[in-house]
Amino acid sequence: MATDGTARADGRRADELRPMRIRRRYTANPAGSVLIEAGATKVLCTAMVEQGVPKFLLNSNQGWVTAEYAMLPGSTPSRKQRETGVNVDGRSVEIRRLIGRSMRAAIDTKAFPGYTIWLDCDVLQADGGTRTASITGAYVALADAVAWMREKRLVRSEPLTGMVAAVSVGVLAGRPALDLCYAEDAAADVDMNVVMTDRGEFIEVQGTAERGAFGDAALLGMLAVAKDGIKRLFELQAKALRWRRKPWE
Repeated sequence: MATDGTARADGRRADELRPMRIRRRYTANPAGSVLIEAGATKVLCTAMVEQGVPKFLLNSNQGWVTAEYAMLPGSTPSRKQRETGVNVDGRSVEIRRLIGRSMRAAIDTKAFPGYTIWLDCDVLQADGGTRTASITGAYVALADAVAWMREKRLVRSEPLTGMVAAVSVGVLAGRPALDLCYAEDAAADVDMNVVMTDRGEFIEVQGTAERGAFGDAALLGMLAVAKDGIKRLFELQAKALRWRRKPWE
């Protein structure tokens, strides 16, 4: 497992996260608004609460949490075409669903029947790990939205049931490496995204061999590095939220 201090292109150890900053209340209108920065990657995550639920939940006595994700035109070196209703690529749809699934793993939707929490993740600048940064930042925005709902007495009980964070990990020069930037992602032998709860459970593991294949040892090594990184992300989230005690405990 690559925790031996081997330096990378940006000087990090193999098991070191990029510098991360979570800034809450970044914009005024949403119930939750977070700018998350992971190295050069910057994502604005907002949470807004609307009355109403999707048709499939009508008369179900529960609420809903869903997500949108987009990369803005100036987020990459060459202009990325703006996504519209008829121009949404498959990657964005996949990531939207991933963010929504991830957030629903940490919340009891029966606690706020008849309401939908919308999480919008807009990539302002992309340098790898945009989906994992979106998930980590969206959770903080979700927690702030839940706090807003408590103040408005829109919840029956504590909706939050846990924490969620995500990180990328890969194999570089035969060794697991944490939190890949774009250059590392493009050069990696294996690229993987890991989403976990603070109970130590996996929500999703997305791993792909870019060159050849990988075996059990590489998989276990990447998961071990990812778990350690996600534990640190939970600490950063709790610090940003100023939690000394988790609301559901």
